[in-house]
Amino acid sequence: MKLAARVQQVTPSMTLAISARAKAMKAEGLDICSFSAGEPDFDTPEHIREAAKRALDEGKTRYGPAAGEPRLRSAIATKLRNENKLAYNAENIIVTNGGKHSLYALMMITIEAGDEVLIPAPYWVSYPEIVKLAGGTPVIMPTTAESGYKITPKQLQQAITPKTKFLIFNSPSNPTGMVYSPEEVRALADVVVANDIWVVADEIYEKILYDGAQHLSIGAVSEAMFKRTIVSNGFAKAYAMTGWRLGYLAGPVELIKAANTLQSQSTSNVCTFAQYGAISALESSQDCVETMRQAFAKRRTAIVNLVNSIPGLNCVIPNGAFYLFINISKTSLTSLDFCNRLLDEKYVAAVPGVAFGADSGIRVSYATDMATIEQGMERLNVFVQQLT
Repeated sequence: MKLAARVQQVTPSMTLAISARAKAMKAEGLDICSFSAGEPDFDTPEHIREAAKRALDEGKTRYGPAAGEPRLRSAIATKLRNENKLAYNAENIIVTNGGKHSLYALMMITIEAGDEVLIPAPYWVSYPEIVKLAGGTPVIMPTTAESGYKITPKQLQQAITPKTKFLIFNSPSNPTGMVYSPEEVRALADVVVANDIWVVADEIYEKILYDGAQHLSIGAVSEAMFKRTIVSNGFAKAYAMTGWRLGYLAGPVELIKAANTLQSQSTSNVCTFAQYGAISALESSQDCVETMRQAFAKRRTAIVNLVNSIPGLNCVIPNGAFYLFINISKTSLTSLDFCNRLLDEKYVAAVPGVAFGADSGIRVSYATDMATIEQGMERLNVFVQQLT
């Protein structure tokens, strides 16, 4: 059977592939230090699990509305109004099968052949692939460690063409952990409004911040910017709910209705009883989020110090998320060769920067325990020294 051309244009997720390989090696009895998956190592908080269990016991196991349980949509809208200063109502929200699916649905209902989507690099691996699946053209805007892995207003202006439809704006970022300051967000918003393009604000890491960094939702900058913003978010990272597959999209009613139509003919509704766990996550105390954030902060300090003490490697200190993007350019290896050899020779799993559009680095996730961080970074140190 001949496969559709659109599928053949898409690269499988290197993050998931390396994570699967590391798990397979571990299952064989090998002592693997894995830094590949962007997944909190904490259990989902108990009150969230209990809410899903109650929903099961109450028989909430049937089909639900394609756009999501009304109470969850209302809770999300309330969260966005109170925390992000975004004037959304329940009708502006659709619940999706994870944050990734919210972005996929958005691109499928908005992108046509020839449309360009601006993507700062390093970028999350799925952004350009989803754009290509929808028939659009990803336009990559490279950044450097010297710029803090951030685009500038001038760079954004120069990248915009008559074909530009979206800018994908991810802050805090995967894979670099960088966070745009409120002033930087406002400066980029000015360019967006002046050129009348749209922004897809991926805010999945908004609650994981360090050193006083502030998250400003770009849609909250002005009314004009709000009208050009679509928000993608979810429950995976802040609440350790990766396997629950719960995300959401917030935007104009017409767009949400279109996403609802697509979802109704593709996945139907999101798992019904899982949505009651998400309601509990939003409506209960946020202490669990802060507990996990504090643990990530301690791990961040430890891993940054360890990496920056390794001759030949260096990294920019991240202000958000739970990733470190390590500069390996002095090793003269490609990021893929570096990661393959690191896994084969030292049993350390990391993700090649080429998957994120930046071959000069590798991504490590410090969403793991301190013992793994210390042992893994010692192995990384030995590996790099043996290269010279």
